[in-house]
Amino acid sequence: MGEGYDVARLRRQEFPWTLEGEAIYLNAAGTGPLPARSVRTLNEWALLRTRPWRLNDHETVFPALAHVRALCARLLGAQALEIALVPNTSWGLNLAARALPLAPGDVALVSDREFPSAVYAWQAAAQARGLELKFVPTQAGMLDESALLAALDTPRVRVLTLSWVSFATGCRVDLQRLGRACRERGIFFVIDAMQGLGPETLDVEACGADIVACGGHKWLLSPWGTGFVYVRQALLSRLPPPAVSWFLGPGSEDYAHLLDYDLRYYADARRFEVPTLPAQDLVAMGSSLELLFELGVEAVQQHVRNLANQIVHWVERRPDMRLVTPADPSRRAGIVTFVPRDTATATGKLRDAGVIHSLREGGIRLAPHCYNTPEEIDTALAALA
Repeated sequence: MGEGYDVARLRRQEFPWTLEGEAIYLNAAGTGPLPARSVRTLNEWALLRTRPWRLNDHETVFPALAHVRALCARLLGAQALEIALVPNTSWGLNLAARALPLAPGDVALVSDREFPSAVYAWQAAAQARGLELKFVPTQAGMLDESALLAALDTPRVRVLTLSWVSFATGCRVDLQRLGRACRERGIFFVIDAMQGLGPETLDVEACGADIVACGGHKWLLSPWGTGFVYVRQALLSRLPPPAVSWFLGPGSEDYAHLLDYDLRYYADARRFEVPTLPAQDLVAMGSSLELLFELGVEAVQQHVRNLANQIVHWVERRPDMRLVTPADPSRRAGIVTFVPRDTATATGKLRDAGVIHSLREGGIRLAPHCYNTPEEIDTALAALA
């Protein structure tokens, strides 16, 4: 479909439910709807499972998964060898907390308004490994980049982990600024990209990321239980897998000699995968990613920005609304959060109008995606007015 893609055509072909009038779906930050092509992929692979002799691992499954890794790498400007397929963002964050080369007493930094996945992963790792987790105070509920930069100079800080885009406020941080500071100090930089990838693009080289974790079931429009983790190539050989399965390296590929135990991990990021992988779901994620590339990731980004701008500008004009998400487009992605004078009444009005949204930390969160239209945004805002 390319630059300036045809939204009406996209809705007809991939999201036909948008034409039925049942709901206006503005909750991609919660669960992204599956495109029709991804549902077909799931059905095709389910049918293949009824005839498993047609699913040869080496000729069918492994090449299909390799294609998905390549698509994930393309999202980040990475190499396929730096991508492991995992079930969710939490897996990648736990990989960082358990496998990064840290010593007892080393410090990991998070903000005091971070999503629980990162906090819990590092709290558990701190107990198990003798690390210290330090919280950096936010400012008015927003991540304070200046405070983070100052905290990087705290003795024994070895890791900075953060969400690229806040699930609650929609605030987007300057990854290049923080990544550059981490590189200068020899600090590992771990990114939760869950609420950013899809409506925004990410370049791991430019931001100096060491590990990036991202689930697929939100903005990447993929099945539950899908995701990936990027591990910088230079780190691969330094990180032992925190969990292993029967299939962990080249020696596992010869099914005729599985009892010739060979604890040699893959040299690439596959060492962090724990098969047997849900191939049908991951291949369907590949179909969803192909759709985003077909639309053009920059075109999707611009479309989502336009819809977010529409919401922001409306909220800014309302004396009965307080905008939580930064008004500056460079500091937000697809999420717009605001607090009405009466949140319970406002969410009831949206619900009555069939507008699917979410409540997060006291605010109404709207998250439009590639399939939404300006007219749908108008309808949602009119319901609030």
